[in-house]
Amino acid sequence: MIEAVELVKSFGDFTAVHGISLHVSEGQILALLGHNGAGKTTTTRMLAAILAPTSGYARIGGYNSVTQALEVRRIIGHLTELPGLYNRMRVIEYLDFFGELHAVPPKLRRERIEEMLQRFDLWETRKLRIGEYSKGMRQKAALIRALIHDPQVLFLDEPTSAMDPHSAKMVRDAIFELKQAHRSIILCTHNLAEAEILADKIAIIRKGQIVIEGTSEELKRKLLGVPHYQVAFNQPLTLGLPTGLADLVEIVEQSERGFIFRTEEATRNNPQVLALLAKAGLKVITLSEVSRSLESVYLKIAGQPQDNSLSRDEVEQSMKKKEDFTKNLKGATADQAEELEPTHPEKGAVK
Repeated sequence: MIEAVELVKSFGDFTAVHGISLHVSEGQILALLGHNGAGKTTTTRMLAAILAPTSGYARIGGYNSVTQALEVRRIIGHLTELPGLYNRMRVIEYLDFFGELHAVPPKLRRERIEEMLQRFDLWETRKLRIGEYSKGMRQKAALIRALIHDPQVLFLDEPTSAMDPHSAKMVRDAIFELKQAHRSIILCTHNLAEAEILADKIAIIRKGQIVIEGTSEELKRKLLGVPHYQVAFNQPLTLGLPTGLADLVEIVEQSERGFIFRTEEATRNNPQVLALLAKAGLKVITLSEVSRSLESVYLKIAGQPQDNSLSRDEVEQSMKKKEDFTKNLKGATADQAEELEPTHPEKGAVK
């Protein structure tokens, strides 16, 4: 459903993305992790047919992202990190406007808007203007906008940003349901716990390149080695560990109340470890795998941020926004200047 082959994006002598290839099937979630400026935004913008790659190609739902850009845009939903929301519009007007842009029939638009506003706890505030919403409410409104036309493919950049725990779980549940409905999703996030919960595959980007990709468990094994297991006793160990234990597993750490070991064949060796301890008269309370976080994997592979600069396309976006703001500011009164926001067509808004 999502296919990228050797994508490269250069801005003059600066290359933001260096030969990225990836594949996301139907009903699969890929999490893209990386520092700010690593190339995540540039990559998703190429996949979403917003930027044309310098070289390489992408196909979304079988459509080429350059030669069939309009077809790509019809089947995707794109939640950007900084979604442009029309603050003067009521949320119900805003969603109706974007539903009409996506050619969703009026009756279906009304049904979907009500359904999703109810789903994300925004129905009671449907008559408020978006400028009156909190950050978390605005984020949910932007997510609904990305879903209004029931897209086959979703690009979600920090979907739970600024949300309270209840709202964040609501969004995660919705993403999981989309996956079950065979949607293909690319998730860009700094929330590593969220990535571990939701993603089928994780790709870590550094300096515009995917440096490693796989499931959470595959990444942990590749970068952190074989799993560690912890044994806890019901009383202090006085005579030491039984002879022969070191022949079965590698002891990593020992204390008077237990020890930690590692083994590449846990299914075969762990029962033998328990049998040996029981034969020695040691009563085991627990034998459990030591938890290893995705954060440990990420920090090991991504290291420290390469610098604090933005990728070139993000710089260009910032400059463009500044130019637009300056143009709008000229000739505006002081009161109008305080309310400046992205301009939008009034035609089509529901009164």
